[in-house]
Amino acid sequence: MEGFSTAFTLTNLLYGLAGTFLGTLVGVLPGIGPALAIALLLPVTASVDPTAAIIMFASIYYGAMYGGSTTSILLNTPGESGSVITALEGNKMAKAGRAGAALATAAIGSFVAGTIATLLLAFGAPALANLALTIQPAGYLSLMILAFATVGTLLGTSMVRGLVSLTMGLTLGLVGADLQSGAIRLTFGNSNAIDGIETVTVIVAIFALGEAIYLASRFKHEDWTVLQIKDKAWMTKEDWKRSWKPWLRGTAIGFPLGVIPAGGSEVPTFLSYGVEQKLSKRKEEFGKGAIEGVAGPEAANNANAAGALVPLLALGLPTSATAAIVLVAFQSFNIQPGPMLFDTNPLVVWGLIASLFIGNTLLLVLNLPFIRVWILLLKIPRPYLYGGIVSLSLLGAYALNSSTFDLQVALGIALLGYLFRRFGVPVTPLVIGMIMGPLAEVQFKRSLQISNGDYGILLHGLMPKVIYALLVLVLVAPAVLKVRNKRKNAEASN
Repeated sequence: MEGFSTAFTLTNLLYGLAGTFLGTLVGVLPGIGPALAIALLLPVTASVDPTAAIIMFASIYYGAMYGGSTTSILLNTPGESGSVITALEGNKMAKAGRAGAALATAAIGSFVAGTIATLLLAFGAPALANLALTIQPAGYLSLMILAFATVGTLLGTSMVRGLVSLTMGLTLGLVGADLQSGAIRLTFGNSNAIDGIETVTVIVAIFALGEAIYLASRFKHEDWTVLQIKDKAWMTKEDWKRSWKPWLRGTAIGFPLGVIPAGGSEVPTFLSYGVEQKLSKRKEEFGKGAIEGVAGPEAANNANAAGALVPLLALGLPTSATAAIVLVAFQSFNIQPGPMLFDTNPLVVWGLIASLFIGNTLLLVLNLPFIRVWILLLKIPRPYLYGGIVSLSLLGAYALNSSTFDLQVALGIALLGYLFRRFGVPVTPLVIGMIMGPLAEVQFKRSLQISNGDYGILLHGLMPKVIYALLVLVLVAPAVLKVRNKRKNAEASN
């Protein structure tokens, strides 16, 4: 109740409304994701009250999940990665003249999933935080290593590419002075790098500048073909009957996969789609415009976003790129998410959770009646759109420290971002590796200090043993399955 009293203040309500609007905006516009939007706003909100800023960032996170479905359905271009699967069925529904029903089931499913998942967040995060108080540094280190491995191996088409991205992120996180000893690392004599590379600069460069360079290299002058909404953005009785179960199943799949480091919102949306396809009585409709194929994945997408906030708030562990940026936002206000957050900053954390309920309702109100307004944004000429993104990105990189060094870093990382996009290397492992690498190093050193240099402490207790066993499965199981499938195919061909 105290959280709601905080969220319902005029200032916080306005920031929440601004966040939901901006989130929907960045979700609708291809090439801009929630991670980039929050990163660009970090320098702007430096003087804002921490509670208001965090509420706005979380509202952007939720809003982008909503907005991403619009371009998937009407443009067949996902606004953010979690909406990739929605394009499969949603765009087919739109071509069949049922864009309104597709948009409605996506919006209402997102609302249902977001509400249930936020309730689970409100009850689950404090319980996990209490449990986390008993975890030793070695246990934290094992959790972080598990997050590194799963995010690095589950994202993208290749485990090698995922691990390359993670390694790059860990290396960038090492640049500058060591947090404990003060030793200078990987600066190559450049005094500007002693304080390390700004995380926000890297995020802005790799998400925005890298994407802009990639699109420029493949630019075609024809306009986007946006399908028109011929019917009302609402659902028939039959649509409701076919959607409510996928909404609940999608929530049940998306939330736990947000809590554990399972590789971002792509995994639960694909799982949800597979489940709906198997359970459907109208399997012939899948691939041609099945409403279940929109309802389930969109619910999973939003539930996953709320689930990712549980380990972030309770453990200080981000399981997605956007959650990692929210962690940076907390740290910019000298607030460290983790087990003590509910005791040290209760107004911030409960105000944030309460605002998610409010923002979720606002998003439903913003999305359904004003859907035609959002479509108008897609008529912005692409050169102007991406020109504006590049300008804002460079301005954001410079504004952090008023430093040309940050601009040089941004341009260098932009080239890396282009190469990642060109060769299909996932970006999320790099972001999480850069942010979590220094924190993992601190936990590693604390463990050794406690044991007077005995490395055996890294396996002390049940938790590290169980986690490292899971880690072996994550790394070994895909390779074993691949070998087995090759043998079966070879036997079949013989």
